[in-house]
Amino acid sequence: MWYFKELYYEQDRGVQESKKYLKTLSKKLSQHPDRCTLKTGQYNINFTSSLGVGYMMVCIESYPSVLAFSFLDELQREFIVSYDTKRISSAVRPYSFIDFDNFIQKTKQRYNSPRSLSTKINLADMQTEIKLRPPYQLSTSDLGTVNGFAHQSTSKYKGIAPNQMLEPVTLAGIVSCVLSLLCGSLNLIQGVHAIESILQMKIAFFLGMAACFYQCYLFAFCTSWRNVKSCLSFGLICLCSMYLYELRNMWQLLFHVTVGVFTTLQIRLRQPQGKAPDYNV
Repeated sequence: MWYFKELYYEQDRGVQESKKYLKTLSKKLSQHPDRCTLKTGQYNINFTSSLGVGYMMVCIESYPSVLAFSFLDELQREFIVSYDTKRISSAVRPYSFIDFDNFIQKTKQRYNSPRSLSTKINLADMQTEIKLRPPYQLSTSDLGTVNGFAHQSTSKYKGIAPNQMLEPVTLAGIVSCVLSLLCGSLNLIQGVHAIESILQMKIAFFLGMAACFYQCYLFAFCTSWRNVKSCLSFGLICLCSMYLYELRNMWQLLFHVTVGVFTTLQIRLRQPQGKAPDYNV
């Protein structure tokens, strides 16, 4: 869900060009930091996001960033106070919060006169926050495809990258992670103590250990090709168990394979968090 408002009403070509990026940005808010600026020629698109709701605005490039994000911050605070999470998540149609537009219009009129506004509000907190945590500067190449045209993305996030969050951990997920760590530890112990075993068997123990630990990593963090990697790790666990069948009884083999299946399933179930439905309000 996103809100879009313009400060200043010049409907020139620059504004229209800037608007082309709004839909793409609204679909990718969860992939970007919670405070960003996108420069599009003579205009800037500033946006913030919180609790699955995005707040976006277009303004001329000379408009002070402190005022821009103070404007968005006012919208965000008022929206959170006015609507509870249940009502936001249950919105099923566009313009579900059209009544909030009254507050947007009043606030926009105030911020369209920045000289008189700066004497009426306290910008010290926002100035400090912008200084300590400046908005991330996006480029059009960060957006991928806009209106059917692909942009080659050459820039990467620098510094603290906005890692995509996974869904909350469940009890089953915690159990699978603990069991996978246990299997990895057993492989490590058996590999260390398998002094008389041939080198290939020692390697199999350590590969099984690495696969178990890597599944824990995949469960905890969001990476590219995450489900494929988890399946490959499980395949490696099965291959190692088959190779070590002479050193383990049937119950031990079944335990390692079952834990691998359980952890792979939990990795697949714990998907990246999606943002709220994209209603153009």
